[in-house]
Amino acid sequence: MRTFDFAPLYRASIGFDQIADMMDRVLTADGAQPSYPPYNIEKTSDDTYRISVAVAGFSDDDLSVEVKESSLIVGARKADGSDDRSYLHRGIATRAFERRFQLADHVQVTGAVHEHGMLHIDLKREVPEALKPRRIAISGSTPALEASVN
Repeated sequence: MRTFDFAPLYRASIGFDQIADMMDRVLTADGAQPSYPPYNIEKTSDDTYRISVAVAGFSDDDLSVEVKESSLIVGARKADGSDDRSYLHRGIATRAFERRFQLADHVQVTGAVHEHGMLHIDLKREVPEALKPRRIAISGSTPALEASVN
């Protein structure tokens, strides 16, 4: 397994320690990532995103979408004993799951819709006005030598 030294990143930048920590966490995570349920992440415009999770067999009451700190947690739990059917073949998995997505700074969940066996979660990046780039006016001044002569 490869290991990366993030010390140069810490020395040459300020405020990027979260990115280095996240990369370190991703690179050291176990190779066995859960693949259930399948999901898509799409960029719908410059500042909006959509996560679509395949949740066939779950009702709205079985699903939960929660934002805690900077994580989006999508989970499902089937109510016990709610299905008294007799299956000859059961190929649609309805086992409980919890899927976590790490949200970047200023990304907010704007809504969630459950339709046609898919759970769609809409996200939007809303950068505060104070953090947006701004132009600084440069004012002219008299040279220092002229000011000291008087």
